[in-house]
Amino acid sequence: MEAELSFTTADLAQTRFALSPMWEVVTSFKLLRTGTEPPPHRRWAAQVRPRLTEAGLDRGWLAGLIPGDGYLADFLNPTPATPFPTLAEELAAVRRTPGERVHYELDLLDANARAAGRPSHSARFRLLREAPEAALAKVADEVETYWELALAPYWARIRQLLEADVFHRARQVAEHGAAQVLNELHETVRWDDGSLRLVRRACALSRAETGSGLLLVPSAFAWPRVLTRSVAPDPPQLAYPARGIGSLWEPRATPAADAVAAVLGRSRTLLLTELDTPTSTTRLAQTSGMSPAGVSQHLTALRNAGLVTAHRVGRSVLYARTAVADALLTPAA
Repeated sequence: MEAELSFTTADLAQTRFALSPMWEVVTSFKLLRTGTEPPPHRRWAAQVRPRLTEAGLDRGWLAGLIPGDGYLADFLNPTPATPFPTLAEELAAVRRTPGERVHYELDLLDANARAAGRPSHSARFRLLREAPEAALAKVADEVETYWELALAPYWARIRQLLEADVFHRARQVAEHGAAQVLNELHETVRWDDGSLRLVRRACALSRAETGSGLLLVPSAFAWPRVLTRSVAPDPPQLAYPARGIGSLWEPRATPAADAVAAVLGRSRTLLLTELDTPTSTTRLAQTSGMSPAGVSQHLTALRNAGLVTAHRVGRSVLYARTAVADALLTPAA
């Protein structure tokens, strides 16, 4: 099967890229729902899935709105107003979703569930129908919880990947034009004589159902597929796998550790190297041989310097290295 999106000169001129925290929420949650995550994400999923189960997010609002396959609620992916929107900005747009839009998308979700032989999420869906404003606030609250458990500790690494993809493709546009960039997004996406064709896609994607232009959203979790959103009057959105996903979760070498240690000290440098994966104070004390109090003191200093971030996960706090720390531990070329 094949979907096709026709382009005018004006549509091509209005094609743009954006990073979207909500697309990462949707695609990563969808990935976890499948039960058999693809190899590039197994390391991440092994860390995250137990946290979600403990928090009950595997059976909450998102579980009903983002099935493991088939249609998912489009209102979770509002059109980004800027190239780099924050999660808070996108959640504000989710909360403003008109009630009639919510009703229409719930009907699609119910139909998808029936076709797949799945039970409907009647209690939560009933609240979404009867009191969409209050229910959408609950959905947004759950998204914030999911973000803290599954994405915030890793966001510096994910965002670095997504930004690198956008900058690469922006250079391609400048050197070769937008048509070639569209033709190289994904193996199932093909640019042909003024039309964007999505091969093997049973989705509705036409100008009659969308606004002008095209919004391209790189995603760390969409791999190995592309996902689309077609909601008038917004421009169509296409979330595609960002370049470099295969190495996203690989341990990162720290060849500049000795040079950094001369400035920060060996203890703090050791903690930074251990934070290649978000880790708790207790775990850091075990792996570094330092006392928990000593680790805590060093982490406070590193956090104040913008080299680590802290994220509450249940009763514990995970510390993660920032992009600044990653750059510091990588020697200059």
